[in-house]
Amino acid sequence: MMIPYLQAEQISKRFADYMLFEDISFTIFKDQKVALIAKNGAGKTTMMEIMAGNDTPDSGKITATKDIKIGYLRQNPDLNPGITVLEQALKSDNPALQVVREFENALKHNDQEAIEHLSSKMDELHAWDFDVKVKQILSQLKIDDFDQRVGELSGGQQKRLALANVLVNEPDLLMLDEPTNHLDLEMIEWLEMYLEKTNCTLFMVTHDRYFLDRVCNEIIEIDQNQVYSYKGNYGYYLEKRQERIEQQQASTEKAQNLMRTELEWMRRMPKARSHKAKYRVDQFQDLKEKAGFRRRDENLELSIASSRMGSKILELEHVSKAYGDLKLIEDFSYKFSRFEKLGVVGKNGTGKSTFLNVITQAIAADTGTIDWGQTIKIGYYRQDGINFKSSEKVIDVVKNIAEVVQFEDGTKMTATQLLTRFLFPPESQYGLVEKLSGGERRRLYLCTILMQNPNFLILDEPTNDLDIMTLNVLEDYLAAFDGCVIVVSHDRYFMDKIVDHLFVFEGDGKIRDFPGNYTIYRNSVEEEEEKALAQEKAQAKESKASAPKPKAQSQKLTFNEKREFEQLEKDIEQLEEEKAKLEHEMNSGELESDDLVQKSQRYSSLTDELDKKELRWLELSEKQ
Repeated sequence: MMIPYLQAEQISKRFADYMLFEDISFTIFKDQKVALIAKNGAGKTTMMEIMAGNDTPDSGKITATKDIKIGYLRQNPDLNPGITVLEQALKSDNPALQVVREFENALKHNDQEAIEHLSSKMDELHAWDFDVKVKQILSQLKIDDFDQRVGELSGGQQKRLALANVLVNEPDLLMLDEPTNHLDLEMIEWLEMYLEKTNCTLFMVTHDRYFLDRVCNEIIEIDQNQVYSYKGNYGYYLEKRQERIEQQQASTEKAQNLMRTELEWMRRMPKARSHKAKYRVDQFQDLKEKAGFRRRDENLELSIASSRMGSKILELEHVSKAYGDLKLIEDFSYKFSRFEKLGVVGKNGTGKSTFLNVITQAIAADTGTIDWGQTIKIGYYRQDGINFKSSEKVIDVVKNIAEVVQFEDGTKMTATQLLTRFLFPPESQYGLVEKLSGGERRRLYLCTILMQNPNFLILDEPTNDLDIMTLNVLEDYLAAFDGCVIVVSHDRYFMDKIVDHLFVFEGDGKIRDFPGNYTIYRNSVEEEEEKALAQEKAQAKESKASAPKPKAQSQKLTFNEKREFEQLEKDIEQLEEEKAKLEHEMNSGELESDDLVQKSQRYSSLTDELDKKELRWLELSEKQ
């Protein structure tokens, strides 16, 4: 039996003069993992806010099943900058987590009376598991300084902290709005594994197509104010959506042909008849509607000219950059070729954005030379580069750069025509920037970069907030772009479609040039890890085999001690194998949080047991 968790019934919402959606209805059922897909500006985030109870619709209603617990991760989390990481992670209405927060505060201030009192409350509420779990999740998300102030964290760290707070509350329904924004690839893959294995019901908005494909089992699409449901992942959705569109087009053509026949019949009707065959009249009106249907598939068209490029592009020689003891780039040299499509990947904090700022000379390198060709014109799409004035009109943003833009074929286009091509209809061009959605602002920013005719594009997280339809067109444009491209992105699908090799930032200033896209790189890393693990096991067996065996007829050991000694050797070998297996499982990112806590507790007790047995083995071996 399917249990409805959250139901939207005929929801409508208007923003100023613009209708976001009207009479939209759908239901989220228990155990579903649902993604919501729609174009930028269609109100996806507004819909999430309404479903979470943080906003109200103009009409319609939201019904939540009684007593279900909802966890909601906003696209831009609202955190308290003045409290510690652990305090923020433990913020909750959950009584167990509230006690854990009080207990941690008592420990911090060494309040023995409060510690004693709260310890008993922790026992009553079974809160010790929560204390372990929140620290485990924070550690898995690479947040290790629990006493650090939230305001001191980077944007990526704050997103991970907000995610930890949502996950530790163990909601029945988990709502995520663009959860992969600001997460590096390692964290995205961890979250992907976590959500794939967890039993909670999921409702999310994401543009990350690999993430969507691997996590979700149903997709809800809002298209031209109609709701379409697809019971499958992203690949299934693409297939069935195309079938639906082709069916609609075929139905429209058929309706147009039928309508010609019906129109002729209507015209031949005797003028004196006071009534027509009603079923034929009704059928005519129905056909008229179908025949008049037109899909308004407004696709973003990108064909702006790129400036001509000479033989010299960009040459880096022995470039280094560090901040104190933190090495980000060390003695790096590279000569760019024409038409290169390069991806930049690595963990947060390894220097990816610094590298872009160094090569564009926004930040000075410590050592080395950076030599750009004279014909190179850079288009730099910065992650935080959107600085439009909220009170500015959309049309003025473009006109401030150029009144007219020239295209590849020599044709020219006015600012109004250009904005229309970038999916800003004339009626919205004279609206204020403040009325644009996050995705629409990024699309406008992209327009201002490309209209300057660059021949060397540098894109720092260009996919954030863009809808999937816009991403498809941007990918096609970049694949055919007659120039060089450097992309820093956490979007694996985007990277796989665009780049032909990678700069992998491995930390400590090391940058590896890998030939291939991101999926090829990840496969090679997994193969290397498997080989290294097999090698470790082989070496462990060899060292055990070559270790000195106890003397069979020792006169110094008693009979019972000899038996104990032999058993210790067997026990130690078994424990070491179990320890290695646990380490591999805990580092895999595939464990659910409960399993992770359980295995980490076993790992701790196993380590103590192994230490004791090894110590006893040494004592007995000395007697031989």
